[in-house]
Amino acid sequence: MEDFTIAFSLGHMPYWLFIILMMTGLYIVVAKGNLVKKIVGLNLFQTAVFMLYISIGKVQGGTAPIFPTDMKIDPEVVYSNPLPHVLILTAIVVGVATTSLGLALIVRIRESYDTIEEDRILKIEHDIAAAENRIHGQSMGGRA
Repeated sequence: MEDFTIAFSLGHMPYWLFIILMMTGLYIVVAKGNLVKKIVGLNLFQTAVFMLYISIGKVQGGTAPIFPTDMKIDPEVVYSNPLPHVLILTAIVVGVATTSLGLALIVRIRESYDTIEEDRILKIEHDIAAAENRIHGQSMGGRA
């Protein structure tokens, strides 16, 4: 427990901020009923994950992993790992596509149900199912 000092916690401050940002996004996705707010919460969570991985890929005192043209590599040079950055670049593209698809689905839901509130959509669905059950029960001669 002696390792946990003020310097330690301040040194890890970005990670604490990423966790707070992540949990805020998760809370918005779970707690809010508005579908657009859910997309915003998902993007907030996603951005926190991107920032976390990018911060992990940075090496203190490291340089960009670009080798000299003569390929005479100095063994004393420390390079940063490019893999997290490349993966996050791909994840950003996938995230934009996912957000676009989610918003397009919300537009279609709004056209169909005239609302984007989750509880109202579920109530409309429940009412439709109950009406179909009544109609189906009447067409079966009252036998269900």
